[in-house]
Amino acid sequence: MAAAVTAAAPPNLTSLRFHGWREKPTFSISPTTLRFFRNSSRTKHLTQVLALVDEQQQQQQVSFTEEENSLVEALIGIQGRGRSASPQQLTDVERAVQALESLQGIPDPTSSSLIEGRWQLMFTTRPGTASPIQRTFVGVDFFSVFQEVFLRTNDPRVSNIVKFSDAIGELKVEAAASIKDRKRILFRFDRAAFSFKFLPFKVPYPVPFRLLGDEAKGWLDTTYLSQSGNLRISRGNKGTTFVLQKKTEPRQRLLSTISTGTGVKEAIDEFISFNQNKGIGEPELQEGEWEMLWSSQEETDSWLENAANGLMGKQIVKENGQIKFVVDILLGLKFSITGTFVKSGTTTYDITMDDAAIIGGQFGYPVELESKFKLELLYSDDKIRITRGYNKIVFVHLRTDGTGQK
Repeated sequence: MAAAVTAAAPPNLTSLRFHGWREKPTFSISPTTLRFFRNSSRTKHLTQVLALVDEQQQQQQVSFTEEENSLVEALIGIQGRGRSASPQQLTDVERAVQALESLQGIPDPTSSSLIEGRWQLMFTTRPGTASPIQRTFVGVDFFSVFQEVFLRTNDPRVSNIVKFSDAIGELKVEAAASIKDRKRILFRFDRAAFSFKFLPFKVPYPVPFRLLGDEAKGWLDTTYLSQSGNLRISRGNKGTTFVLQKKTEPRQRLLSTISTGTGVKEAIDEFISFNQNKGIGEPELQEGEWEMLWSSQEETDSWLENAANGLMGKQIVKENGQIKFVVDILLGLKFSITGTFVKSGTTTYDITMDDAAIIGGQFGYPVELESKFKLELLYSDDKIRITRGYNKIVFVHLRTDGTGQK
């Protein structure tokens, strides 16, 4: 529940309502100002500005309980909403999900207004029995996926949404919904359409819902709804587990942006700036296995040079000052180059890579190759590392091992 607004704090902008002002604002406002808001032709624009400011505030102030944070931490680094999760990652998520389900969240989630709204799908399991409609949505890795729940209307609905981008639009598949009990929502998909930004009308999505029969019907149990209304765990009639969030923490938003491939540089700059403002101490080159997720430059040299300069593959950092780059080639062959790192500044390291080989099984073929460059740590924690390396290229790496002890 939002804290009360005091005179020393800025007003909570979410308390404003622009529907005839039938609801009393939670902070004082003069009649003159009120008449201006009510009558001005700029009300719509102001509403959009306030919504944007409020969204920015919310994005900076996401709080989770200790148990909820364990689930969020387990989700960070899992790509494709679970499609490419390792066995250890799946175990960590399932353990965190079970811990939350055993706790007392909102006792009657289907009766709570906190279940209403747009939820972003962060993770899902994929049993082989998943319905065709479900597979359509959970299988789209390069776009954001959302679920809208609106039960307190004359036309209760649950909708699945694939958002292509802000510039292109989205696909929404809607289902008529009803509440069965304190946890379960019944639904039946009945319509779908594309909403493109460049078209003034919706384009129907050709799905013969009536012919799908029971495949168009299902139910959704909410097994955990957080007291803050930010986190939800649901299980479907096909045995699928869903983890959804209304608000995401900064690392989740950065990874989501990288997965879409749009505005990544701006997102990285904002993320680094945000963490610098939080006063986080100087980062360290942590040991462990790190998979390259994104770089600011495409590979332009030969693949051997790209691999030697860290523009592809995995990096293995050891505590004894050794570092290795490993790239899978094909048919079980790998390229490996080993080197050393020496700290040369507060956040900089000198990297020397000089022991390269093509490896197949127990055999290796030496390659004459050397690479030297300076590595600057822009951000690092147990999950994500952002660096500026060879040729001033910015890299984002994800940690892929459990403990990093190699």
